Amino acid sequence: MEFNIEQLAEELPDFSDHEGARHWFTQKYGERFVLRETNTIEGKKVYFYHLIKEPGLYNEYLENISDDVSHEINPDAFRSYSTIEISEDGDVSITI
Repeated sequence: MEFNIEQLAEELPDFSDHEGARHWFTQKYGERFVLRETNTIEGKKVYFYHLIKEPGLYNEYLENISDDVSHEINPDAFRSYSTIEISEDGDVSITI
């Protein structure tokens, strides 16, 4: 599956909340859209997702960071996903 992040950013509808945005991304990308963490920034809850572009490389990256012995990370691993930030009020930010 090819990803054009610039095109994705142009296609984004306006969301009124996190749930609506999460649903849209899940419908479009399925299991390639995964929640990684949540945080509160300036009093607003923000959800951080990974949009997985290269599953094999991404899974290798996850295995390496969970390995107790070695944390050698292939720099290409960071190109295997994009980070999608969704705030509780539906604002979306995409990191290439």
